[in-house]
Amino acid sequence: MDIIIKPMETGDEIRGKAYVHWKSWQESYAGMVDADYLARMTLEGCEEKAFRWRDNIFVAKDGARVVGFVGYGKARGEEGAGEVFALYVLEEYQHRGVGYALMRRALDELAGCRVVVLWALKENRKALRFYKRVGFRLDGAEKEIVLGAPVRGVRMTMEL
Repeated sequence: MDIIIKPMETGDEIRGKAYVHWKSWQESYAGMVDADYLARMTLEGCEEKAFRWRDNIFVAKDGARVVGFVGYGKARGEEGAGEVFALYVLEEYQHRGVGYALMRRALDELAGCRVVVLWALKENRKALRFYKRVGFRLDGAEKEIVLGAPVRGVRMTMEL
């Protein structure tokens, strides 16, 4: 496995990112997120979103195949803070360092920030363990996120 991490640039990479987004939700959020909401989430909808949101995305590629991505930028509503908005890796590529490499790349880009924040589903224990391993800590903030039905989101932070 020879994974490269690079900025998302081509149409194929954008479509690959959309597939990872769609597939990861189906793999990761079944039982956590309203089943009807997941059923309504389509690959086509993810492609539309991917073509609209093209900035600040790194993709992980195994050859020509996109197997993961991370989206990052300035934190919403927090001066001087960065945010990791999304990090997804296909299940078959998890536990191989792909998520870690994507996170490192995003954190390198956010190096000028005093703190980096991210939000995760409170029930997503697998993601919370991963984020803790790379240095994020729960800061006590929670919010309701409506994904068909309400779920709890928790905020994690990392001081840089």
